[in-house]
Amino acid sequence: MHSVETAKRFVKNHTVTVVAFVAAVVTSFLVPPDRAYLSYFDLRTLTCLFLTLAVVCALRNIKFFTILARRIVMLTGNLRTLALVLVYITFIGSMIIANDMALITFLPLGYFALSVTKNEKHMAYVFILQNISANLGGMLTPFGNPQNLYLYSYYQIPTLEFTRIMLPPFLLAVAMLTVCCFLLKPTPLSITEEFPEKLNARRTVLYIILFAFSILIVFRVVPYWTGLLLIPAVLFVLDRDALLAVDYPLLLTFAFFFVFSGNMARIDAVNRFASALLEKSPLLVTELSCQCISNVPTAILLSRFTENYRAVLLGVNIGGTGTLIASLASLITFSEYRLLYPGHGKQYFLLFTLINAVFLAVLTAAAYLFFL
Repeated sequence: MHSVETAKRFVKNHTVTVVAFVAAVVTSFLVPPDRAYLSYFDLRTLTCLFLTLAVVCALRNIKFFTILARRIVMLTGNLRTLALVLVYITFIGSMIIANDMALITFLPLGYFALSVTKNEKHMAYVFILQNISANLGGMLTPFGNPQNLYLYSYYQIPTLEFTRIMLPPFLLAVAMLTVCCFLLKPTPLSITEEFPEKLNARRTVLYIILFAFSILIVFRVVPYWTGLLLIPAVLFVLDRDALLAVDYPLLLTFAFFFVFSGNMARIDAVNRFASALLEKSPLLVTELSCQCISNVPTAILLSRFTENYRAVLLGVNIGGTGTLIASLASLITFSEYRLLYPGHGKQYFLLFTLINAVFLAVLTAAAYLFFL
């Protein structure tokens, strides 16, 4: 009985991983396993993702991000400024530590700030803006979103070219989020809570060095295998919990979708159909796919059928807005909100859908008019 409950809980918490596994198994009957399967896996992407997640977990374990963000939040004087700070912290955090990790770290901070100042009625609005900032903030850097890391590696996109593609929608997203924050009244606030936590200076410096090293690996300055030897070894000595806390289901999701997309690309009928659709409107097809199966699986799947990485890259980032399943990060926010503020899930869902639809429409229109 206990094992059944554990299995149900795993499926509920890792639905996308389970779906990816089933998709990989089903397509394996259509394309029986052979040597070509080995070419499906992008080991560089998996390694870079593992290394950055591991170092970020180590920084989280010493409460680096939480302590830094709390000190910044303590300086806010009104509700509007607080919302701006929370959104920008999440935005910048997603560029550095990836969108899902930024939300896990900074959403509780938003809850703390709004609850101690008796502004819980604004929690859904601020959480949704934090969620959008996490999804869109990570678009500027290859390591900001898992789908970016994959596409950057798969297409071998030059770093400057990547930045040129993503900078315009990034700036538009910043402007839109800022406007949304200014819709809140500048109600005076006072946050006087004291926190006993202090940073471990030595470990902070060491982990930041490791993080910088992992970024050099992402940017292809250092061979990825050197990081695979060095970073886990250091963390094994200093913080084994960081290695255990890595999001291994996310890595498995990538591996399963590599098998699924590789098999789909070898089915002639699917190849012709998907290629034809992507030739007509690659951005729109990518965005619609994100609304149904989320942006990470979309990036892995559609990359097999088109060389138009500009449209796919824009599509999987902009397409992260929209429905609740368009990005795994959105499900994290929804789960966190229901946990911290139970009984208000329906109102959150309706407001989330409305605001995300506006962002999706504006960014898509701008992409067609200016970015493509």
